[in-house]
Amino acid sequence: MKTLFLLIMISTIGLLIGCHTIEGAGKDIERGGQAVSETARDVKEQM
Repeated sequence: MKTLFLLIMISTIGLLIGCHTIEGAGKDIERGGQAVSETARDVKEQM
């Protein structure tokens, strides 16, 4: 359990450092959502 908590904390810190701010993290998540939506739309059109 301690190992899992430690891994989560390290991942969170790495994410925040990589994005520099919470705003940056929100933009990254938004871009990821847009990519998923576009892919889903493309698959739907191909069916």
